Amino acid sequence: MALPFFSPKPTSIRERCRDDAATKLRLRYAPYYHAMEAQSGTTIRLQGRDMVMLASNDYLGLSFHPKVIEAGRTALHQWGTSPTGARVSNGSRAYHHELEEKLAAFLGKEACHVHAAGYLSCLSSVAAFAQRGDTLFVDKNIHSCLWEGIRLSTAEVERFAHNDPADLRAVAAASPGANPKLLVVEGIYSMEGHIAPLPDFLAAVEGLDCFNVVDDAHGLGVLGRDGRGTADHFGVTDRIDIICGSLSKSLASTGGFVAGSRASIEFMRTHGKQTLFSAAISPSQAAVATTALEVMQSEPEHRDRLWENTRRYKAILTSLGLDTWGSETPAIPVVIGDKQRAYAFWQALLEKGVFTVLSIAPAVPPGKDLIRTAISAGHTDTQLDQIADAMAYAKKKAL
Repeated sequence: MALPFFSPKPTSIRERCRDDAATKLRLRYAPYYHAMEAQSGTTIRLQGRDMVMLASNDYLGLSFHPKVIEAGRTALHQWGTSPTGARVSNGSRAYHHELEEKLAAFLGKEACHVHAAGYLSCLSSVAAFAQRGDTLFVDKNIHSCLWEGIRLSTAEVERFAHNDPADLRAVAAASPGANPKLLVVEGIYSMEGHIAPLPDFLAAVEGLDCFNVVDDAHGLGVLGRDGRGTADHFGVTDRIDIICGSLSKSLASTGGFVAGSRASIEFMRTHGKQTLFSAAISPSQAAVATTALEVMQSEPEHRDRLWENTRRYKAILTSLGLDTWGSETPAIPVVIGDKQRAYAFWQALLEKGVFTVLSIAPAVPPGKDLIRTAISAGHTDTQLDQIADAMAYAKKKAL
């Protein structure tokens, strides 16, 4: 029991909301919740100024593709604005099935289910399958949505060092019981830009009959044949039980997906509370994602441009001596390592018309305070020149 003189003074929830130090700090420095006044591709308008968007996950630049926009418009006229219900009851439509069948085939899986948010999909990918008494092997740097699914599952959790197959092997060896096991990793870690070594992870748990979940929100459209993702990149699709992710990145929509065997997807539809009780995605969301998936396969030049831009941007940062945390992907952090200097660096970029995202502890490990950036196929050579100048200015001003 906590000693009285160490215990915080009891407050009401209203007082807690009014006096929260973290909220006051956020409102004082205002690094988040910026409302763009206009956007055209990778150009945004903020506070009356045109800026380069360097923090979007629109990796292939399809959110302004004419075919994708037209698909959303057509779906609105044909189906209205919303199915106004959950899939289990009145909310299922033909366009949901079309998207799910195409996504499943693209990802090399038997079945798929789409949710109204990627957070729901990835949360469900753990919470629907893991139960009390199971053991979860978890990369310590996984996304919040996966941690929330883990918490709801009430299963036992064993963390292993980020992207470290040897540590996973040691953790797995120390958990030899006959209870069900589940491995949870990301394909691409968005904060770090690291690619998960999936073959090595699978080898580390070989012999344990370990169910596995890969959150590939940032791998879809970026890695693999035609953008099929991290599992395809490594040729291990048949060995991955669940591939989950978001429709709001390369697929230029909103929502999320869970793909796997037909048995696993039907099990989730029976037992996953997030699947049972959340409203279905809208007609326009589904149509946009379906069309973006088709464009992704028929127009490979977008992915080619994405990687061309990624290589150039990485070279810019390297030439300035900036720390990119070993990123291997279009999600590239600029690690500053100190909260105040990271904030100053972010402000300097904003001053030069480049919009990024400030990420500081506890969102990142201590000493890894960083500027979160992401490259798009939509970035032009002129914009990359502007980004280079802004990075040089921010380094001089803040570091």
